[in-house]
Amino acid sequence: MAINEIKRLFNIDYPIVQAGMVWCSGWRLASAVSNAGGLGLIGAGSMSSETLREHIRKCKLATSRSFGVNVPLLYPQIDQVVNVLVEEGVKIVFTSAGNPSTWTRFLKDKGMIVVHVVSSEKFAKKSEQAGVDAVVAEGFEAGGHNGREETTTLCLIPQVRQAITIPLIAAGGIASGRAMVAAEALGAGGVQVGSLFAASLESSAHENFKKRITELNEGETVLTLKQLTPVRLIRNKFFEEVQKAELQGAASDNLKSLLGRGRAKKGIFEGDLVEGELEIGQIASSIKKIEPAREIIKRLWEEYLLVKNQLCSS
Repeated sequence: MAINEIKRLFNIDYPIVQAGMVWCSGWRLASAVSNAGGLGLIGAGSMSSETLREHIRKCKLATSRSFGVNVPLLYPQIDQVVNVLVEEGVKIVFTSAGNPSTWTRFLKDKGMIVVHVVSSEKFAKKSEQAGVDAVVAEGFEAGGHNGREETTTLCLIPQVRQAITIPLIAAGGIASGRAMVAAEALGAGGVQVGSLFAASLESSAHENFKKRITELNEGETVLTLKQLTPVRLIRNKFFEEVQKAELQGAASDNLKSLLGRGRAKKGIFEGDLVEGELEIGQIASSIKKIEPAREIIKRLWEEYLLVKNQLCSS
């Protein structure tokens, strides 16, 4: 079975990967997910190299299970980050936001399992050619950085499954065991879950941000900043400013100026719900409570088994 491929690849109990989200995915969340039988990821995108080193070491002390690090390849100090991964003996790396051929061979030569996050069939093929061990195919519904193609998870997963032969993990809009079953039916062997864990007890996000997630209604997240790197945001004052600028034909440099520095930190980590950049997935409107990571994984897996049994017996 495809799910067994993912479980064997990462040496985990359940084919559930916690997304490596900026300002949410520190060592506490990663270790909690791994201790519960999933694969926890430290999100390096919001960390200096030395902060990342600290989180890796604390995660090792907090869990004896498999965990990994998510590394955006467009990271300005990528060389320093990669050196930390090597020096700290990280075994699993998820790369994103860049060309997988740049670092995959180097990382694999250091004994690491490498997974690349893509939003299109084209880049899934390139990832396999680069030698990655698995691919995360992330649909339009996802939070954070997204694909310009705006392909939904329902369309993306079967297309990628037909295009590659290596293990496939589905992401984007997954927050239930029922969605896990759907992803498996479409050809995925596991799922990557972001928004649920962003609102978890162990998430390093500010309590204001977590509470706002649980209050969202359908349609309150929008994919924007398509001229730069598409990102799904909660509607707030900052979003309205971005949308107004885009509608007026603002150039990329103007949008970068509007973004300034630290907008995501201001919103997600510091809890400024007005001026901050609030990244979250479309499925967030279904999240109504803040739960421990262990309870999230338990509920996902139990519902997955229940729905599978119902379908098999119907």
